Amino acid sequence: MIEVENLTKKYGDHVAVDHLTFRVEKGQIYGFLGPNGAGKSTTMNIITGYLAATEGTVTVNGKDIQKEPEEAKRCIGYLPEQPPVYMDMTVYEYLKFAAELKRIPKTEREEQIKKVMEMTRIEDMKDRLIKNLSKGYRQRVGFAQAILGDPEVIILDEPTVGLDPRQIIEIRDLIRSLGQKHTVILSSHILSEVSAVCDQIMIISHGKLVASDTPEGLQNLMKDSKQLYLEVKGSWEEVSTALSTISTVESVENLEKDVDNSQENLVKAAVFAREDVDIREEVFYCLAEHRLPILSMQQKAKSLEDIFLELTEAESQGEETSVQDGSEAAGEKDSGRHGKKRGIFQGRKKKDSEKEEEE
Repeated sequence: MIEVENLTKKYGDHVAVDHLTFRVEKGQIYGFLGPNGAGKSTTMNIITGYLAATEGTVTVNGKDIQKEPEEAKRCIGYLPEQPPVYMDMTVYEYLKFAAELKRIPKTEREEQIKKVMEMTRIEDMKDRLIKNLSKGYRQRVGFAQAILGDPEVIILDEPTVGLDPRQIIEIRDLIRSLGQKHTVILSSHILSEVSAVCDQIMIISHGKLVASDTPEGLQNLMKDSKQLYLEVKGSWEEVSTALSTISTVESVENLEKDVDNSQENLVKAAVFAREDVDIREEVFYCLAEHRLPILSMQQKAKSLEDIFLELTEAESQGEETSVQDGSEAAGEKDSGRHGKKRGIFQGRKKKDSEKEEEE
């Protein structure tokens, strides 16, 4: 449906989008995820024809957005981060104006306008001036404009900005329903929003694509050592020595080595095990045998937020990253606590090995 090849956008010496390449398939909801300033909005503005690229091409349904802009734009409904509404128009007047711009046949305009107002729940506001609406309702009006005319591709840049929690849930439900018949690209830096509605997630950092996969696939790709957090009564030497006798334990970290311990003879530790191994039972019996009482034990799984921070931090530090999906990277593993990322962190593995040779 959408193909982006070697897309680059420069503003003087600043590179906002850096040789970006990806493909959006029909009938999917894509999450475009990245920190502020990562290049999400710039990329969307280029895809929709609002901006010209410095290099690269964008095709929408086989139409080049620069060479055949009218044909390509006819397939797209777009909601920018700031909704392009006219404050002195009523909601109905604005949607009627948008329908005329989109060249919706006169016989279908009233039905289309009524349909999108019902979908975005703004029927009660149709005769009110947009300048008198709350920010949330202005966002809904912009959303209604984007889906007016039933476009094949719907591109939404931060669609829930300014909405209250109930409105956010309603818009998420609307996006899910649109995904049944349309291709949707949803830009956001809110992780819960992306994971709640998207079939695929693309993470962008500093204008580069650093990961692309399903939410579940990303978590599998970035699966680290299982992390077990303990509070144990005893000394650090006793606890670390006892845990080192467990063959499946790779490392133990003292979480209070740099701070004053408020409770004497209490150890707070993180235990890292081999991938896909649950060590809780072994840890329990081992510490019981050494007469070291466990006061608390918690196993923590890596969240999408952890993955996002790790990928974007790696990119900001200039580390090499390669983008693969779960199927390509499924069999590749790295040893060591920080080396268990698969596929995405191929470059890190190479860099670490080179560093070891130097040492």
